[in-house]
Amino acid sequence: MPDRELYIGLMSGTSADSIDAVLADLSGGQHCLLATFSCEIADLKNDIHELAIPGPNEISRMGQLDRELGIRFANAVNTLLHRESIDSSQVIAVGSHGQTIRHLPPGHGDMHPFTLQIGDPNTIAHLTGITTVADFRRRDIALGGQGAPLTPLFHRAAFEKPGTPRVIINIGGIANITLLYSDGASSPLGYDTGPGNGLMDSWILQCLGKAYDDNGQWASEGRVIQSLLEQFLKTPYLLKKPPKSTGRELFNPEWLTQQLASFGNSADPADLQATLLEFTAQTISTSIRKSDGPIAEAYLCGGGAYNGALVSRISALLDPIQVSTTEALGILPGWVEAMAFAWLAQQTLAGKPGNEPSVTGASAASVLGAIHPA
Repeated sequence: MPDRELYIGLMSGTSADSIDAVLADLSGGQHCLLATFSCEIADLKNDIHELAIPGPNEISRMGQLDRELGIRFANAVNTLLHRESIDSSQVIAVGSHGQTIRHLPPGHGDMHPFTLQIGDPNTIAHLTGITTVADFRRRDIALGGQGAPLTPLFHRAAFEKPGTPRVIINIGGIANITLLYSDGASSPLGYDTGPGNGLMDSWILQCLGKAYDDNGQWASEGRVIQSLLEQFLKTPYLLKKPPKSTGRELFNPEWLTQQLASFGNSADPADLQATLLEFTAQTISTSIRKSDGPIAEAYLCGGGAYNGALVSRISALLDPIQVSTTEALGILPGWVEAMAFAWLAQQTLAGKPGNEPSVTGASAASVLGAIHPA
């Protein structure tokens, strides 16, 4: 039996509600999820979201939050290892996505495109005693790419099945898809389809003070406002051809306020939630329907995979494509992204590419990330 190759993956998504940490054995080409840990960062959520839009005193606020998140990430690693009775010396590396605070890829006017993730990897490496790989996205941006999504190569490594074309649907704050054509030759394709849970989370927080719509229950109480949905679907980003990526810089509460002002009519809060759910479901399903070649199976991951109303709607729109979650493929849906960054750390240390030009539009495949020794 080969020696284990232990890696830790860290993820905090655009929703900025928690830090997810996974311990994975990546020896021999396997992708074995050994243990998980999640901790809330609700007390930092407003600070994170405020940095996603221009504001005063940004450098000082960013510097403080960078260090604080680095400490929180390190604490998550140490807690996970303590619970599993594993010494840090047994772990080859930590792969940390960090926390995105600004993502402005090519296509945002005349400015230099850039992406910025914080959560100081120097702090993580120091406090854990584990080599930490981070800052994965900026090399792809430097190569003219979108810097996102970066999960498709991992999706291919973990989920591809010869002879069975699949799509992996990741629903976080933003939703993205990976198309796996299963012929062994075609590169995976993928891009951000539009909003995932983000707009629904923002709206229920504003109206009911809840962090998310549990199982889509509130949305299920409302009715879709068809004319407003049609307005949402005219958002220019949705009409762009891939490669493309987006984030909270576009689909945020301010965007929703502007859309409602343009709509002009008052909307029942539950009806608006139902409309936002339908917006997410339709942008995902339309993107898949427009793909080249037939898709036989769809697998959901991310927080949206636990929203029963959303899953039901996506399943109906994709029928007769078989829809399930990545649990059926061996990885629980809530942990796929963190697993991907553990795998990306392994790729970096092996000197192997972590991006896919057919996905991001980069001029070349490249080793990603910066290595911070323990």
